[in-house]
This record gives sequence, structure tokens and C-alpha cells, in this order.
Amino acid sequence: MPIRRFTLALILGTVLAGPAGAAGILEGSYGDKEGCHYAETGESSGADIFFLLNGEGVTTAVSYCEFKGEGRKAGDVTTVRAECHEEGSEETTPYDLTLTPENGGYTVSFPDGTRWGPLARCKT
Repeated sequence: MPIRRFTLALILGTVLAGPAGAAGILEGSYGDKEGCHYAETGESSGADIFFLLNGEGVTTAVSYCEFKGEGRKAGDVTTVRAECHEEGSEETTPYDLTLTPENGGYTVSFPDGTRWGPLARCKT
């Protein structure tokens, strides 16, 4: 019986630790209209373009960047390691993404100068 309680406590602790770790990078969801629809429903609206940023990563209509590890803050800006892959590809590419607060939302910047945003906070 004590082993069952330990196992249950271990599983519960792991489940609770996951969201807490992600929340350290970013709290809430941010995106464009279609991205916020995806955050709210878990379903694509069928739009060719959308952006969704949350504590786990950045999702677009054709790519996903998963955050790895904790973000590093310098002032208001957070830099976080991410592994990105494009739709239909198994390969991932590592990037250091920069999350910059802007007008109540965030802009995501890549090392090559590509910027996504500003992405407004979703009303979910």
C-alpha cells in the first residue's frame, strides 16, 4: 500500500511540475485571432496563417517551436532555447528565441531577424 501512495504522489508531482515549469517562461496564451481560436478550442480554423505563443512554445500553421529548459531574463526580454520543426518534417532545428513584451503582448524574434508579432494576449 505505501508503494501505491508513493507512486501516486510521484505521478501527481510530475503532472503538477510540468505546467509550473512552463509558466516560468510565459504565463497565458498570446496570438493572432486564429491562434487564439486554436488555444481556446484545440482545433485549427483552417486558416493558412496563424500564430500562438504559450509557455510550451510557438505554434504556427506550418511549424512548431518547443521551448527547452528555462528562459533567461535580461530586463523585460526573455531568451529561451527552442527546437523547431516544420510541418511534414521530423528534423528539428535549435534556436535561441527572444520574447519581447510589446503593447501587452509579445514579439518572438529569431537570430536571423525574423519576427512574429506582436501577439496579443488571448481572452481564454
